[in-house]
Amino acid sequence: MSKRDPKRLPHDFHLWTAVASTVDPLRRKGLLKMLAAGPLPLPVAEPAPVATKPPPGKKPAKKPFLPPYQAPLPTATYPEKAVDPAIRKKVGRGRIEIDGRIDLHGMTQIEARGALHRFMHARFARGDRTVLVITGKGLKTDNDYIAAMTERGILRTMLPIWLSEPSLSPMVSGWSLAARGHGGEGAWYVRLRRA
Repeated sequence: MSKRDPKRLPHDFHLWTAVASTVDPLRRKGLLKMLAAGPLPLPVAEPAPVATKPPPGKKPAKKPFLPPYQAPLPTATYPEKAVDPAIRKKVGRGRIEIDGRIDLHGMTQIEARGALHRFMHARFARGDRTVLVITGKGLKTDNDYIAAMTERGILRTMLPIWLSEPSLSPMVSGWSLAARGHGGEGAWYVRLRRA
């Protein structure tokens, strides 16, 4: 690292001298006197400008780059039909066998919904009671950059909504997240009613 040459002035020295000449230095005693005198006066509020058309030669002001902040809307609640905790525990420990599995990884919402409907109708017709639906945990961001963020876990979010639809809800008695050994947050136990 080279040392600065004391004879050479910075490239913006003329700007610094012009600004510094307009400032009156504030001494410590003067600052204490000013603070003891009371609060600083508030700036006088100027009346709001009246909206008029801009002159013909000038362009109107551009819209801001980002829209104004809006608080997130409350999330929609979907009907919760939880599997009985005792049954869920038995399925998680392997005491109740899983009759079927479907993996929805890599599918779009439309493909996953169609596959789920076909699978559930087939399993209900067979008389199966417990099935495992694997949705995955969803995509994550590659880095912390806001533009790289993706919607996380859309299939995981949509599964309870799909199971509550009129075509599936008469067949389904409940659902809950799977145990860690069966996929944890990326999978669901779905309990079917008796045919």
